[in-house]
Amino acid sequence: MPKIKKCDRCLLYSHDPHLICVVHPAGPQGDSCLDFREDPNAQAEELWEPEGASYYNGELILQPQQRLTQQQQLELLDTHPMFTGKCPQCGYEFDRDYTARVHWDCPNSECGWMDDSV
Repeated sequence: MPKIKKCDRCLLYSHDPHLICVVHPAGPQGDSCLDFREDPNAQAEELWEPEGASYYNGELILQPQQRLTQQQQLELLDTHPMFTGKCPQCGYEFDRDYTARVHWDCPNSECGWMDDSV
């Protein structure tokens, strides 16, 4: 639902996540609202928003950042058991039931390879 920054300080703001205000239940059209009425009792809330993050329903959400270079991504495709079906260290063949697998640590006790990409 579109909401502008003024909505939180408006007298008509509903403070309901499903309803923006009484006049515009789905939020105002555009970047301003002709029905805005300053609420004298509204407390100004300053939300600090660091680079790479944004607020969603009042909660700060960090945007995922890609840690790997393109070369590292290609190497991962060539070596990771999720794509090859084999342990990159000892060659142990994993079961091909990919839907149930979350971790790809090698079950071979002599190998000890652990997936640190998750």
